[in-house]
Amino acid sequence: MKQKYNVKVEGLDIEFATGTLAGLASGAVTIRSGETELFVSATAASALRPGQDFFPLTVDYREKFSAGGKFPGGYFKREGKPSEKEILTSRLCDRPLRPLFPKGFMNEVQVIGLLLSTDTTHEPDVLMVNAASAATLISDIPWNGPVGCVRVGQIDGEFVTNPTHDEMLDSDLDLIYVGNETEMMMIEGSAEFISDERFYEALQYGQEAIQPIIAAQRELAKLAGKEKKEFPLVLTPEAITEFCEEFAAAKVKDALAFDSYTERKLAVEAITKETTAALEEKLGAENVDGNDVARAFDEIQEKLYRQNILETGRRVDGRGANDLRAISCDTGVLPRVHGSAVFNRGETQALVISTLGTSRDVQDIDGLTGGAKSKSFILHYNFPPFSTGEAGRFGFTGRREIGHGALAERSLLPILPPEDEFPYAIRVVSEVMSSNGSTSMASICGGCLSLMDAGVPITAPCAGISVGLVTERDDSGKISKHVILTDILGAEDHFGDMDFKIAGTKDGITGFQLDLKIQGLPFDITLEAIKQNAAARLKILAIMGEHLPESRSDLREHAPRIHTIKIDPEKIGALIGPGGKNIRRITEVSGAQIDIDEDNSGRVLIFATDKTSMDRAIQEVEACTAEIEVGKTYRGIVRGIKEFGAFVECLPGKEGLVHISELADFRVKKTEDICKLGDEMVVKCIGMEKGKVRLSRKAALEDAKEATEEEAPANAE
Repeated sequence: MKQKYNVKVEGLDIEFATGTLAGLASGAVTIRSGETELFVSATAASALRPGQDFFPLTVDYREKFSAGGKFPGGYFKREGKPSEKEILTSRLCDRPLRPLFPKGFMNEVQVIGLLLSTDTTHEPDVLMVNAASAATLISDIPWNGPVGCVRVGQIDGEFVTNPTHDEMLDSDLDLIYVGNETEMMMIEGSAEFISDERFYEALQYGQEAIQPIIAAQRELAKLAGKEKKEFPLVLTPEAITEFCEEFAAAKVKDALAFDSYTERKLAVEAITKETTAALEEKLGAENVDGNDVARAFDEIQEKLYRQNILETGRRVDGRGANDLRAISCDTGVLPRVHGSAVFNRGETQALVISTLGTSRDVQDIDGLTGGAKSKSFILHYNFPPFSTGEAGRFGFTGRREIGHGALAERSLLPILPPEDEFPYAIRVVSEVMSSNGSTSMASICGGCLSLMDAGVPITAPCAGISVGLVTERDDSGKISKHVILTDILGAEDHFGDMDFKIAGTKDGITGFQLDLKIQGLPFDITLEAIKQNAAARLKILAIMGEHLPESRSDLREHAPRIHTIKIDPEKIGALIGPGGKNIRRITEVSGAQIDIDEDNSGRVLIFATDKTSMDRAIQEVEACTAEIEVGKTYRGIVRGIKEFGAFVECLPGKEGLVHISELADFRVKKTEDICKLGDEMVVKCIGMEKGKVRLSRKAALEDAKEATEEEAPANAE
């Protein structure tokens, strides 16, 4: 779509445009790559809501089915609640934008992205981040951007910028990189056991690759950028800050020395109430805003947490910067489930359950923008309010839960066996029981143990851990001192500068995510963090290995067993039967599930929960696909009566003629004297003539008589 102002990104098939659409929005752009195009707007509220005590930034990305020339499914034919992909793209965009707004800016900002057109080749998630940056940059909203975003793949050892869906099939890296002109802002993605060194090189490559995108946004801002508005900043009054410092700082310092998260929290709450009462007595209740006191206490805690770490190297729980909290794990904790594990790290605890299913349990994906249409591995993450000792809304799956589940899912996916070797659908559910730092990484550790407990033959154990950062800056604003923290607490995440999660095996990295609260991460600190994370990850893997060194050799009792049969592809129709009649009958009589590969290879999968069910299903499938063989005896059903003999169905859909002379060892005058329609008859195949099967009841009876005579002397002896 051509607009008044159009700027192309040098060296990349990307174009920004603005000036025609959505003139009343604070900022609005379209972005195009190939025939994939998005519209993104950024708008700020002119005033704060009453009692507002936080910065309400919302980013919403929506895919319109019209973009792919399709109708939405369902009765209403209208797009409904956001899909998992839309939520993940919204989060992806939110995280690098948020730290770049000025401190104290609290006017609501809303960023909305709409997919206008898709060519199913170019993925729109990266475009959404770039367009959101451009829309906010050219708007009148105060913001310290821009940022650039690329997807980095690795094909045959070479890095590739913004690979297409087809190219990603050959890539062993999926890195979404966001940065500014000089430093990294956010990363997310997965890899197939990439080394720490190669991972760092990929980050450097991404930093270079985003520069033309940032330059194009700068050019667009020169052409169409609005003058930034002056918004009133919400800052704590100096008098409140000073009083809280004098009255409560020493008490808060003592409270932060408590071992338990709950003890620290309750102690700080009590001091806050005491301080508020003292303030109201001094200044008058009408002159004290609870939000101001809350912000002052937040600042006091932040200062104390950071000071203690930077000056002494010790943390609130007594650990050094590189120390892990106490770790323990257990497996097989629940009866009947297919696999279960509990993973504890300090006050963080995850109960993780694995379930094995059949191909019918695979999750379908609409695939509007291209890529996979289904997935057979699903990880769901649940974060109930009791996990933080609070009461709150329950039963609602929030964006955070979707995001944490996706991170754990893509981190564990590379260790799963190929589907042709282990053709199960797998669902892992992480129930967070207690939360004080990095529950997504606990879900990866617990998820791995749960899979191993279920007997899933993983390629190698996988673990994850998060590292944080505390920095001090000089007068010029540059980082003059920093400490990287292994295994951060919830408070260290909140008051610190970074949450850098990396998961992997001893052979390399499988998943990663970086969130910052500062406006960029220098590359020397990045490398240090990667190395510190790797050391901690190996320690966790060693602890997990002591409990369960490898996957259990067999599946749990109640897990579905699987058996693979290879049949002639031409016999698939016979197995299915008219209108699915045969396969339905087999399912009903055996209790097993029968799946036929759609690739016309003749591969048949049988799922059953007990041996009897499995044996019956195998017998029935083999009967449906077998051919009548000369010399074999069959128990068949009489399907036709003629003057010259009877037609007997030996195998499903396969029959032969028992001539009247072969019905008995004496002369038979009428076929009806021996059998009638529907009778069961034991027959032997005595020949094939021009594709016609010759059967004999007489020969089958003689074989049975001889077998009886042989058994009689043996019994007498």
